[in-house]
Amino acid sequence: MGVVIIDGSTVRSFVEDEAQFKKSADEAFAALDLNSDGVLSRSELRRAFESLRLIETHFGVDVATPPEELTKLYDSIFNQFDCDNSGTVDQKEFAAELKNILLAIADGLGSSPIQMALEDDDSGFLKKAADLEASKLSG
Repeated sequence: MGVVIIDGSTVRSFVEDEAQFKKSADEAFAALDLNSDGVLSRSELRRAFESLRLIETHFGVDVATPPEELTKLYDSIFNQFDCDNSGTVDQKEFAAELKNILLAIADGLGSSPIQMALEDDDSGFLKKAADLEASKLSG
């Protein structure tokens, strides 16, 4: 387990590094596209968000959320990603919304640094942003 310190500029720099961001977004998309059809279905995207357990827990404690409320929330998230209302999310839509999410995180963090404890095998976007910043500082 490692500890990284990031702020908004760390995340913003990662998003603005087009090659690194595209590579990471493409890898994430491929991992989520379980049937390898080149688009994300509603269930594939929902499965990804369910695995994060952002909604079913509150500060690490499980909370009971009615299934119909969860479905409405996940549908809303899907609709945010499905910009062209095609019923699927393609790679371009995924990357664009991911960029919006990460830039919102960057804006929220501002210049206030936060400490994050991460598993060594963590492959999340914030870890990648921290690694990119570290490589620039050491190089």
